[in-house]
Amino acid sequence: MMRMQFRRRREKKTDYNRRLNLLRSGKTRLVVRKTLRHYLVQLADYTGQGDKTIAASNSIELKKFGWALPTGNLPAAYLTGFLCGLKAKGKVKDAVLDIGLQNSTKGSTIYAVLKGVIDAGIAIPHDAAILPSADRINGKHIADYAESLKKSDQAEFKKRFSSYLKLNENPEELPKKFEETKKAMRAKF
Repeated sequence: MMRMQFRRRREKKTDYNRRLNLLRSGKTRLVVRKTLRHYLVQLADYTGQGDKTIAASNSIELKKFGWALPTGNLPAAYLTGFLCGLKAKGKVKDAVLDIGLQNSTKGSTIYAVLKGVIDAGIAIPHDAAILPSADRINGKHIADYAESLKKSDQAEFKKRFSSYLKLNENPEELPKKFEETKKAMRAKF
């Protein structure tokens, strides 16, 4: 018997066994993909012609809500998931998480996205132990590190937080910016 070869399998882009199991659930999938600087989040249903996107958000969209900070960190991941969940409110009640070929690590940015979608009102089965802590979600860990580094090594502070400084943003105020952005999102949806 000749074995079928799928291009996306050969390119290591799709695990068809995992995808088939997710599709068999019959539920909407929360698709989380990340790049070095951004997060892409979709709530999608499978149809015979392909996936149908119900709601989608990209971390670049956070700028519309006042987030002028880098979009590749854990707070940005949460906010991107929260935005996607708000967009899907009323259209989707529950979903399953689809992380594709990404590694599953406790407290990672993938699970920050998951937490954001859950906080927006979408029910997704998960173990609460895998979610990042509230201090990590709102960026307090980044702000604390920036503050301690600023006191101890000014040159290293400027090097590590150059992206914040280029934007004339203070990394120590990250939790405040996080809450302002979240509030702006709730006001719109």
